[in-house]
Formats: sequence, C-alpha cells, structure tokens
Amino acid sequence: MCDTVDSGTQVAIHELGNRDGDSGEDIKGSWQEEIKEGCSRFVRSCCTVKTAKTRLPILTWLPTYRLAWLFRDFVAGFTVGLTVIPQGLAYAALAELPLQHGLYSAFMGCFIYCVFGGSRHVTLGPTAITTLMVAEYVNGEPVYAVVLCLLAGCVQFLMGLLHLGFLVNFISFPVLAGFSSAAAITIATSQVKLVLGLKNIPRSFIKAVPSIFQRITHTNLSDMGMGIVCFAVLIMLKKLKEVDWDKKRGTLLKPPLWKKILRKVLWLLGTVRNAVVVVAASLVSYGLLNRGISTFTLTKEIKPGLPAFQPPQFWLVKNGTVVKNGPEIIQDIGVGLVIVPLIGFLESIAIGKAFARKGNYRIDATQELLAIGVTNILGSFVSAYPVTGSFGRTAVNYQSGVKTQLGGLFTGLLVILALAFLTPSFKYIPSAALGAVIISAVIQMVEYSVIPVFWRVKKLDLLAFVVTFFGVLLLGIQYGIALGVGVSLIILLYPSARPRATVYPAHIAPDDVLIVQLESGLNFPAVDYMRDVVAKDAFKEKPYKNVVMRCCCVSDIDCTVVQALDQLIEEFEARGLKLHFSCMRPDIRAALVRSKIKGFKYFKTCEDAIAAMREPDQENGEVVMTDHALLANVDTPDDDTPDDDTPNSTTVDVSKVTTV
Repeated sequence: MCDTVDSGTQVAIHELGNRDGDSGEDIKGSWQEEIKEGCSRFVRSCCTVKTAKTRLPILTWLPTYRLAWLFRDFVAGFTVGLTVIPQGLAYAALAELPLQHGLYSAFMGCFIYCVFGGSRHVTLGPTAITTLMVAEYVNGEPVYAVVLCLLAGCVQFLMGLLHLGFLVNFISFPVLAGFSSAAAITIATSQVKLVLGLKNIPRSFIKAVPSIFQRITHTNLSDMGMGIVCFAVLIMLKKLKEVDWDKKRGTLLKPPLWKKILRKVLWLLGTVRNAVVVVAASLVSYGLLNRGISTFTLTKEIKPGLPAFQPPQFWLVKNGTVVKNGPEIIQDIGVGLVIVPLIGFLESIAIGKAFARKGNYRIDATQELLAIGVTNILGSFVSAYPVTGSFGRTAVNYQSGVKTQLGGLFTGLLVILALAFLTPSFKYIPSAALGAVIISAVIQMVEYSVIPVFWRVKKLDLLAFVVTFFGVLLLGIQYGIALGVGVSLIILLYPSARPRATVYPAHIAPDDVLIVQLESGLNFPAVDYMRDVVAKDAFKEKPYKNVVMRCCCVSDIDCTVVQALDQLIEEFEARGLKLHFSCMRPDIRAALVRSKIKGFKYFKTCEDAIAAMREPDQENGEVVMTDHALLANVDTPDDDTPDDDTPNSTTVDVSKVTTV
C-alpha cells in the first residue's frame, strides 16, 4: 500500500514539475481540442432526424396529414379567428395601447406555433394576464411594448436552450391561483370605467376603486346601458353554448334535422359570442351616428393596413426628439423582463398540459419555451406585444374539433384579412362593448372554488393563496408574486429545518436506552433542532446511558451536519453518555467514516445496537461496547479501502457494528 502511494506521489510530483516547466502551450492546445470536440459532438447531435422532428414538430404531423382533416382545421381556425379579433382589440385597450397592436399580436403566434408548437390545441395570442402585465410595465408606450416583446422572447428562447423550464415549478398552484384571481379582479375593475364611460381612472385596483366612487356621478348612461346589455348577452350566449341538449331531453331518440341545425347554430353563436356582440354593438352605434345621434364613447380610429416587418425600435421619440434610449427603456421596464416571460410560459404550459391530457398526448416543456420565444421575437418585428397561450381560445379550438396545428394558419390568415380590410369599421365599436367582453372573459378566472380544497388538504396552501392574492391586489404584480413565492418556499423548506423525529418510550426499549428515529432528511437547517430533540430526553436528571439514532430516512448530509454530529458525540461523552447510529444508507455511512468523527459507532439495526450494549463488563458492571465492537479498521465503501490483493491487508466481516 505504501509502495503504491509513493509511486503515485512520484508521478504526481513529476507531472507538477512538467507543468511548471511548460510554457502553457500544450495545456492550451488540449483545452482547445476538447472545446472543438465538444462543439463537434453538439453539432452532430443537432443534425439528426430525431432532433429535427423534436424541435420542428411540423415534420411529424405534416407527412401524415389527411385531406379529410382540412375542413375540421378550417372550421376550428375560422372560429378561433372570430374570437381573437374582438379580444385583441379589447386587450389592446386594456394595455392602453393603440387598438391595432392587439391585432398585430394576434397573428404571428398562429404561424410560428404551426411550425414549432407541440400541441394541436394551443393557440398563442394576447391574453388577459399578459396584457395586464404589459399595462403594468410599458405605461401605454407602444415602443416599450415592442421592446418588452423582443426581450421576453429572448429570455424564453434562452431558457429553452438551457432547459430551464423547471424554474416555473417553484411557482406553486396556490400562488398561481392567487395571482390569477387578483389579476382578474384588477382587470375587471379597470374595465368598469369603459362600461360607465368614466375618464381619468387609475389602473391599479387600490386607486381605481375610490376614484370610481368619486366620479360615479359622471356616468354616461348610454355607455352603461350598452355595457350592461352586452354583458348580459355574452353570459346568455355562453350558457346556451354549455347546454347539453341530449341530457336535458332524457331520451336516446335522435332529434330531427332542424333541431340538430338549431343546436349547432346556438353552439356557434355561443362560441363566437364576442364577435357577435361587438358587431351588433357597432351596427347600433353606426346607425345612430347616421341619424346624427352620438351618445356612445367609441374607440379611437385604428391605423389601417398590415404592420411593416422591421426590427424593433430601441428609442422613444416625442415631438421629433429622442427622449429615451435603449438602456433607459430597459431600465424602465425593470423586473418585467423576468416576470412577463416566466408567467407567460407558466400560463401556456399549464394550458398545453391540460389539453394534452384530454387529447391523450404529451408535450415537451422545452419545446413550448422555444415556440413561445420565437413567437415573441418575431412578433416584435411586426409591432406586437408579448403573447402566450390562451385558455379560452384553446378551449374553442378543442371544442371545434381541430385535428392539427394547421388550424392556427387559418386563424392567422383571418386576422390579417381583418387588418387589411376591416380596420376602417372598427372605429364604430363602443368602448363599453369591449369592456363587457373583457369583464365576461376574466370573471371566470377568479379561483374561489379552490379555497375549500386548500382548507381541507393543507391549510398552509391557503396562506400562500391569500398572501399572493392580496399582494397582487394591493401592492402590484411583482410584489404579490414575490411574496407568494417566498411564502411557498418557506412552507416547502420548513420541514427541512424541523424534521419529524419519534422518541421511543422507555417501556419499548431497555430502560437505559433511548431510541430516536428521524422521520425525514437531515440537512444543515435542522442541526440545532435535531440536537434539541435528542438532548431533551437524553439529558434529564436521570439520563439515559445510551442513545440510538435510527437514520433510515436520512438520504443526504452536509458538512454542517457532520460537524454538529461530532460536537454532539463529544457532548455525550462529556456527560458519560454514548451516542450510536443505526440503519444508515451505505453512502451516508461512508461519508461519515471519511469525515473521521471520533467516537462514531454504527450498527446495522437498532436491535443489534441494543444487544451489543447489554453485554456487561465484569470489572465495573457497566454496559459497554465489547472488544469485538472496538475495531480500528473496517470494510466500508470508501475509496481508501485496500484491494484484496494488497499485502498485509485485513478484511473484517462487519456483521453488527462499525466503529471509527
């Protein structure tokens, strides 16, 4: 063994001397070769057919596409298009941006996701949550919105390349439910001003509510009437769409053809109810304007035509003067560069997984990150703001019977046609109608039904929900999410700092033996607590002479734990007590052996420990470890264990106890 160590040492010294004498060129060359080889392997792995099909899902479904699916995809895409057009206009108003930006944001995701998306049901576009965050961070400036779109896309794409999608797993469901509920109430409150025709109402909930009550006397009764009627019609059409006529009829007889057609028409009207209400309200306002009656607050005139495809502008110009440059814009957006891409991806992947379960297929979180990232990057070139998956439109896509991602192509084409030919007519849309569309869309996002579930399952989850809800509602998005995630992490980490331990009563174990069983892992936050649990019963007026710690649930240790165990063993010895360990995993035992803790004693089972302790020493009558337990060298899974063919090596069969 010594010869082996000496020769190894000589080789190490020789290599070290060569390194000192080298000019460094050989080492540099070897590093360069390794980097080149690594890059070569990466490129080869990226150029396989499997990788291409994974990163471009269109290569998987397009070769097997059936012509019979084309009509179903067209119907689904057209239906989703009729839904996204009025929603895009309404969400742009919510973001306090020119209305055309809502439509600019609605078509790029349809085309990109058709190529890169892994779910045939998900549709990308503006949503209530992302729009609220955009309104929070861009302050109504289109330049800020486009820059945020580009940078959010870059963050999402980079996360996809680095496989960092797992980060969103730290945002628990209670936090997400609290955030979406508070966001829904904030959005609905912000749209009350459109329904009532009020001006100069702040965006934040805490400021908007008193402002609405202060200005309630300035309500435009025409806008209020239009908003109430539109909201009532939206709710009625939604209920008609959800009616199960066959179940209500209570018979297995097939209905006549005219009833089938009527039910299909009612379902279609309920599905595209937003478009129906907006078109009807526009016709009413147009008819009144032709008669010289102007009672409704109408949307501003929309810039006609398609957006120019050009790189985003990184400067803000007002009155011909540059007032903000790129770094200043990024600084103004601030934490929105992190919050928007993370929440956007979380919203989209949750929707994708939900409908993947319904469709009996799986989606790749990394691929979804790449798809959303590419969508936002290219969307910024057409003046879009950040988009993500929409639950409402994805549900419409699913219920319309879409077969493949090709349905998104028809949705995008319909939005482009609306931009090209219908924008002049959008100026007749009453603002109250758009407000009613948004309120009816977000009111179902309030997760009140989860409160009893949290209370029954785990009350601490309800705490995370409440903290996030009121944090977002009263303090803002970033602070509410930060508080919610912080509370969730505390709830998650608290068991690590307070591991459960069971102390066996004296009538189960021998009177002079105390058994402490750790029910969970043991890491550095739990060191002090563990010592208090052991010492609570061990250091009584009539203390136990031996304490056995059963460590079968301990799966990991660190240096802090090793140091604490060393100190605890010393403290026990100073009090005339002995601390033993049993039921350890081999890797944990090996780590403790390598740490060379003085007095560390290990038994395979608790019964073995008790049996060994009960062998009396005839000289003093005390219960002590017998000679066969006091072994200086043991066979442990350690790198320093001698080989079988090493001279003068001793192999010990450790059947009961290991002592260092």
